[in-house]
Amino acid sequence: MKKINWLLMLVVLGSLLVLGACGSDDSTEDASGDADDTAGTEDTSGDESSNGETYQIGVTQIVEHPSLDAAFEGFKKALEEAGVNAEYDLQIAQGDQSNNQTIATNFVGDQVDLIFANSTPSAQGALNATKDIPIIFTSVSDPVGAELVSSMEEAGDNITGTTDNHPEAIPSTVDFISNELGAKKVGMIYNSGEQNSIAQIDLVKKAMEGTDLEIVERSVSTSAEVQQAAEALVGKADVFYIITDNTVVSALESVISVANDQDIPVVAGEFDSVERGALAAYGFDYYDIGYQSGEMAAKVLKGESEISSIAPEVPGNLKLVMNKTAAEEQGVEIKSEWEEKAEFVE
Repeated sequence: MKKINWLLMLVVLGSLLVLGACGSDDSTEDASGDADDTAGTEDTSGDESSNGETYQIGVTQIVEHPSLDAAFEGFKKALEEAGVNAEYDLQIAQGDQSNNQTIATNFVGDQVDLIFANSTPSAQGALNATKDIPIIFTSVSDPVGAELVSSMEEAGDNITGTTDNHPEAIPSTVDFISNELGAKKVGMIYNSGEQNSIAQIDLVKKAMEGTDLEIVERSVSTSAEVQQAAEALVGKADVFYIITDNTVVSALESVISVANDQDIPVVAGEFDSVERGALAAYGFDYYDIGYQSGEMAAKVLKGESEISSIAPEVPGNLKLVMNKTAAEEQGVEIKSEWEEKAEFVE
């Protein structure tokens, strides 16, 4: 009997130790949770937003170039700062618009939690593929004309995002070309298959009404045709105006090379092109519009807002950025008034 009692005591003691250990673990989790709640906003929001869940995000992008890449970086940063855990499946269409549909269809098959569409054709492909999975777009110049949303005041049922068309960017650029550079013939190269580009060309023409400016156009289908198009405009254009056409921007160095050889100023539609050798641009940072889109995605994934309730947004902070090295290469003397109002890159 004594042996049995000792055994019973050992069993009871062991059970108490196990229960005590479990109670200790529970209290540690609670304590650490409380600590996280007070340690910092970023960590706290992450725990609360995703509840430890990792979201699968399909990223569809028409081509790789610095502006689109910067937009994706901004998108990821916004989600990170909102505390949303995410894994990204980045797919590049390599400039082939037919690839956009395949990429989007694969994302639907994979049942991703959200699609980030980085360019107009990417967003159109995504919306053709799904009416259920939320789609956040950016780098889209005319969301209404591209039939992504019915107006800039209202999102679609499963789609919203940010445009890369600041309402004052093109009028300011046209004014700069006319009044600051004194040009008359404006050489424009674009892919007529990009709805994004057609919309911008129409806006440029509207902004030129009442000026002495005239557009000299060359259309391309692939980036390989860009240099030949630029060479064809030599002698016909006083300035090159490169809008945010993905085909041309992806081959911008071809235009810059011709412009530097022939002393033709290049005015661009975004800042990354200025850093790559264009003279000037009125614009905004693509990182910022990507970040704006990431904030929208965070609200959707965290369940704070229905995507249909988030209206599309335009970029903020329009500014003039110039490149002094490009000015020298393209035969442009920097005016003192530009020094006062522009930001400069070398």
